[in-house]
Amino acid sequence: MKVGVVGNPRFFQDMKVLLDRLRAYGAANGFSFIIGPDVSEIWHQEVPQLTDDSELDLLITLGGDGTLLRGARMIASRGVPILGVNLGRVGFLTSTGPEGLEEALTAIRDGEYRLESRSALDTCIQDETDAVRAGAVALNDIVVHKEGVARVVRVTVWIDDEEVGVYSADGVIVSTPTGSTAYTLSAGGPIVMPDVDALTITAICPHTLAVRPLVVSGNAVITMQQAKPWRDEVLVSYDGQVEATLKPQERVVVRRSPDSVKLVRFGSKGYFAGVRKKLQWGDLDDREES
Repeated sequence: MKVGVVGNPRFFQDMKVLLDRLRAYGAANGFSFIIGPDVSEIWHQEVPQLTDDSELDLLITLGGDGTLLRGARMIASRGVPILGVNLGRVGFLTSTGPEGLEEALTAIRDGEYRLESRSALDTCIQDETDAVRAGAVALNDIVVHKEGVARVVRVTVWIDDEEVGVYSADGVIVSTPTGSTAYTLSAGGPIVMPDVDALTITAICPHTLAVRPLVVSGNAVITMQQAKPWRDEVLVSYDGQVEATLKPQERVVVRRSPDSVKLVRFGSKGYFAGVRKKLQWGDLDDREES
């Protein structure tokens, strides 16, 4: 089995221990590894470097949800399963903690796992002549917002060919169901179960009570453009990790990607078991005492 490995340098010490365990397990079970640049300096072996066209059977991400999101963008169109190993605090998207690494790999080796398909977003940026420059793929969300100091941005939003209106807010988020428990949730958006065929549009700190989150069809094409009078450039952020500028007369077009992200899952626990544990959902009596 060809396994890609990416990690977050913030967890350098934890990663060193995990990589030792990973190499030992791989040597005993026929796994070969292809590593990303963030782990290459502490891998201590000569192995291939992960590239856009590396052939993989599995991608392991060592870190938190952010590391998994970065890994998902790397393999966006290839359908490679992702095993997220949580070294952070929440790890809502990850599949196991460091203590369960070998057990998880054994389950994958023996086929005792399931894949959960998550929709992603494709984007492009168009100018007034309809010339297109490509954006990035996002598993969580696309955000249009101001750069630097918090300032109001006025964004016109269209769903398919129908204008929704002008949003005066600190930004506008277009989210997948997966992203509904991320930035969108913090901005007051709804939690959407992963298998629901929908996208959400949520304003960040809107400057009118008349603006509320929208849940739209997963097939919708959502277009956003800075409203007149144009002022400064605004930014388009992909999963909060990659940014592009959006010039005054440009528009960003967002649609569901034809390719889904495959997350490795174990056992029979449902979606809301994670919501209760990781997001502390429910009555206070349901929470463990610290």
